[in-house]
Amino acid sequence: MTQYHLYNRPNRELKQKSDIDAILNKGKFAVISMCRNNEPYIVTLSYGYDSEKKTLYFHSAKNGLKLDFINSNKRVCATVIEDGGYITDKCEHEYKSVVFRGDMQIVNDIDEKKHGMNILLHHLEKKDSIIEEKLIRSYDSYSKMEILRLDIKQIHGKAGR
Repeated sequence: MTQYHLYNRPNRELKQKSDIDAILNKGKFAVISMCRNNEPYIVTLSYGYDSEKKTLYFHSAKNGLKLDFINSNKRVCATVIEDGGYITDKCEHEYKSVVFRGDMQIVNDIDEKKHGMNILLHHLEKKDSIIEEKLIRSYDSYSKMEILRLDIKQIHGKAGR
């Protein structure tokens, strides 16, 4: 795979896996860019991060534009940003971000769909009672939705102020 030099300011690069994982663990939304037949598409999705597998899980309706793009080209580029805000009178911005590339898969296995939904809910919610209430138990419910899995192949982090 081609290596990209993403940063002209290497002093801002986050090199520790723990720093990158912290951004992915804290974030709630990923911006996903896709392409098919030279046509770009971008979408923002809530996610759950499985740090052991280096994957992000998303849920989706059974059809729609993002699924059309994924079926045409599974390669995606995405970012998660921790925005600390613009610092007035300093002409600076406080942020941490990760940019990653990987393959987006539509999960078909029911056990992995359940795993993905469990990861997603535990990532977004903190109260066990809410998670328990929202966990989907029936096969029929899973058959009416898609679970997407983004397998991270390459990732870079950056922080600045």
